[in-house]
Amino acid sequence: MKRKSHFIQGQFGKTLAQLRRARGLTQKELAAKIGVSQRMINYYECESIHPPIALLPDLARVLKISLEQLLGIKPIKDAALSKDKRLMRRLRLLEQLPQKDQQAVLALIKSLHARSAYAA
Repeated sequence: MKRKSHFIQGQFGKTLAQLRRARGLTQKELAAKIGVSQRMINYYECESIHPPIALLPDLARVLKISLEQLLGIKPIKDAALSKDKRLMRRLRLLEQLPQKDQQAVLALIKSLHARSAYAA
């Protein structure tokens, strides 16, 4: 049996929002990368309207998936995407910490990065 796309099933907006967040992008950042307003991204995600067909390749490129995956024709099997999701969840936890603790974590990350760059 042929699989219906997210576009046809009315799931495109939900999928778009999940992919955007998994890539660590705000609506405003995604909008800037494809040349539309943040409001339009919101409309796309809320299923008020669908993006013009001409924008779909740009959306797929920015979200680092194929057009078929964006439309839900092919499943998204992207290890990097699940890795991005885990990282983004951890960053959201970091955002909940007090500013002083956030700075301590960021200083640790910088230190570890510098150390690994020096070792290489």
